[in-house]
Amino acid sequence: MSRQQGNSGKGKSSGSGHSKPTNKKTSSKGGAYSKSKGGDYSKNKNFVGGNAPVKKKAVPSKPSNPNEIRLNKYIANSGICSRRDADMHISIGSVTVNGKIITEMGYKVRLEDEVRFDGARIKPEKNTYVLLNKPKGFATTTSEGKGRTVMDLVANATTARIKPIGRLGRNSMGLLLFTNDEDMVNKFTNSKNGVARLFQIELDKNLKYDDFKKIQEGFKIDGKLVAVEEISYIDGGSKKEIGLKIKNTGNSILHTIFDYFKYDIIKVDCVAIGQLTKKDLPRGHWKHLTELEINTLKML
Repeated sequence: MSRQQGNSGKGKSSGSGHSKPTNKKTSSKGGAYSKSKGGDYSKNKNFVGGNAPVKKKAVPSKPSNPNEIRLNKYIANSGICSRRDADMHISIGSVTVNGKIITEMGYKVRLEDEVRFDGARIKPEKNTYVLLNKPKGFATTTSEGKGRTVMDLVANATTARIKPIGRLGRNSMGLLLFTNDEDMVNKFTNSKNGVARLFQIELDKNLKYDDFKKIQEGFKIDGKLVAVEEISYIDGGSKKEIGLKIKNTGNSILHTIFDYFKYDIIKVDCVAIGQLTKKDLPRGHWKHLTELEINTLKML
């Protein structure tokens, strides 16, 4: 019972909001409540004790899958067009995912899916080309847990998922090209039509002229022909210093050649890849290729 106020002697309920008592109802728990303009709060499950409604707890949103991306963003990231234009192309059936035409807005694809735009396969990032002048002591690998790797040296070059073309041994030096352009990778790894690399090699002893000529003319190891583009003695150097141009992208081919003729390799330095050179690129530094350099590589 509330305390009486004023001289009228009439009781005034502290929670009623009326000057005169109204017909009271008693809940099963003995508590009083009243109807107001807002409705019967006693039957509102979110209403407690006549106070303000209790807010429902927010349902946490489902975390997005980092391996998935909206199809329109995938297309936009490839550099073909904007997201808005991508939606238009999707709606008219110009885009396929794993061979199936997709017209659904907001459709998500995985990064490993095959996405084609007007029949041509695309990637969710622009083609990127990074040239590194590798120092000694770094392994040519994309694997983690291998100590210092060439990926550490180009970590800040781009967010694109680039990888090295070919290999240079941990103690080898020189130019190494990174890209996410699969067509360029295939071009380099084609031993017949690939891109030649020029190496400066130091041997443990002078290269005999007879061995020089055999390497120059091509020779067979276990029935397989080993052919080089060019071989020469370095001008101004000793007969231990050799220049050798070859299309094979592996570092092991150099050891295969000179092991066959009983020479040990002391130093390897890749000084050119196609028309790319180390000019203005200090050891341990990288640069992005210019459009001219990219087009020249593609035409080789």
